[in-house]
Amino acid sequence: MKALSIPALFTLAVSLAAPAMAQTDHSMHGMAATKPATAAASSGMGDGLVKKVDKARGTVTLAHGALPNGMPPMTMAYKVKDAAWLDQLKAGQKIRFATDPADGGMTVLRYELVK
Repeated sequence: MKALSIPALFTLAVSLAAPAMAQTDHSMHGMAATKPATAAASSGMGDGLVKKVDKARGTVTLAHGALPNGMPPMTMAYKVKDAAWLDQLKAGQKIRFATDPADGGMTVLRYELVK
């Protein structure tokens, strides 16, 4: 009887194991679901403070905490989806807002005033 070579043994082992590996349950059933830490995170919105409204540039500068999209706390200027919002927003207002993931989170898609 001829001895099998190492590559032949490896191929045989992989071909025998493949069907068993394909049937392995890769679902996450039974895993504990994590819940967002805040209501803002669960809605995809972050909390911010309006620092400046620049109608000429079409931006609003917001100071915000960490956003659900992973952006860390900072103060930066955002474009807005609707230029009419710049007439409604005022420095000092607290808002909850969501940004557009398509442009890297640089545009405010929606907002609501926080009372």
